[in-house]
Amino acid sequence: MVDPISIALASFSAIKAGVAAGKEIQSLAQDIGSLWDSIDAVKDDHRKKKSKKILSVNEEAMETFIAKKRAEDMENEIRELIVNTRGLDAWHELIRLRNSIRKERREAELKAKLEKQKTLETIGIAAAVLAGIVIVVTFIVLIIRAKQETYA
Repeated sequence: MVDPISIALASFSAIKAGVAAGKEIQSLAQDIGSLWDSIDAVKDDHRKKKSKKILSVNEEAMETFIAKKRAEDMENEIRELIVNTRGLDAWHELIRLRNSIRKERREAELKAKLEKQKTLETIGIAAAVLAGIVIVVTFIVLIIRAKQETYA
């Protein structure tokens, strides 16, 4: 698996090269999206690694701190790039859109998780009912056989 900071650096380099070549921000949307996904992954890794004890405390702290700061620096440069080419309103609109999409995705993930849980509960209930029916039918059959044996 590729390190998120490596992906962020590659995306950032592609964006800078595109801007230097005179490309419009719109044509760099995929690279910007990839950069932000990587920045989010770096920040998530930083939060997760703070609670792990694999590396020494100092190594882990430096590793996650440096990656997080590099990601923040790249995000700041992208902000400056968008503000300089499209204005501050465009940056705010982009941030609102990004947050809105993130919220929608979280809600969709939660909804899917709840639906999966309901499906599993339904399957469990159905299995319990079926097992109950099998037990009742088995007892009825045993009782009928026992009565037939007593009359025979």
